[in-house]
Amino acid sequence: MAELYGNGVVLTEKVLDYLWQRQTVSLNNVANVDTPGFKSQYITFEEELNKRITDANKTKRSPRQAVRNAIHSTRSTLNTTRNESSRLDGNNVDMDQEQIEIVRSAYEYQYILSSFNSDITRLKNAAKSF
Repeated sequence: MAELYGNGVVLTEKVLDYLWQRQTVSLNNVANVDTPGFKSQYITFEEELNKRITDANKTKRSPRQAVRNAIHSTRSTLNTTRNESSRLDGNNVDMDQEQIEIVRSAYEYQYILSSFNSDITRLKNAAKSF
């Protein structure tokens, strides 16, 4: 099935993993909103994925496999926000921003799943006609 769908399955899996991690980090930030000295964290992923796929597309031999390897090897990075806190306890979690990130991650996750399910349904329907 992966060959029929190209690298879409691999990419979808990697993006869903990233969105899950982003949601987890945001929820951890919210859970630590009252922890003195806690610095909020965030995940980066898109820039590294874009760079790796762009580099893989320049490969002369087997670009599809090179893109697949690039997707598999992409890892998300956990970063800590170092901006100054306006709070006396040194905590810099912005609850408004975290709530936005939680909702955005949930919507993106649902969109990716819905899109993938639609693609699979189209493939199944096309296969039925044979």
